[in-house]
Amino acid sequence: MRLASLILKLMGWKVTVSVPDFPKCIICVAPHTSNLDFIIGKLAYASIGRKAGFLMKSTWFFFPLGIIFRAIGGVPVYRDKRKGDLTRQLIDRFNSASRLALAITPEGTRSLTSKWHTGFLHIALRADVPVQLGVIDYARKEVRIENVFIPTGDIEADLRAVKNFYRPFKGKYP
Repeated sequence: MRLASLILKLMGWKVTVSVPDFPKCIICVAPHTSNLDFIIGKLAYASIGRKAGFLMKSTWFFFPLGIIFRAIGGVPVYRDKRKGDLTRQLIDRFNSASRLALAITPEGTRSLTSKWHTGFLHIALRADVPVQLGVIDYARKEVRIENVFIPTGDIEADLRAVKNFYRPFKGKYP
């Protein structure tokens, strides 16, 4: 906890988290434009004494990185669907866990995209877990988690609301 705080402080980052430590939640993280987001996000959450798992492209789970990523909460995402429906798997994981926080980047890529994936909203709705809106804002060098979003079931409207929330924040590569 102290080491994570020190590293972020030396890098010039500020962390502000005011949401409750829910036993189960999805942490929607945006904007996501750099691999550095992962490191900053993990350090920020660790700096407040919390642990979160994360989704990551399956190609990163080669030996020995796969062992390390799984040990720190990594969940591989197979784009070819060979492992089945990821949304269903994550809903089942939430339903069977007593405690689970999972960071998800709705853009699904570090590249510029206007199309965000809605899986995080489906998972939150069907697993009945809140969505914490996590911001990694490079313009202010600040990580913030101050808002909780509860999906209404109108996925299109919910996604619009979430995207509007993130509009003022800047990624490393906007």
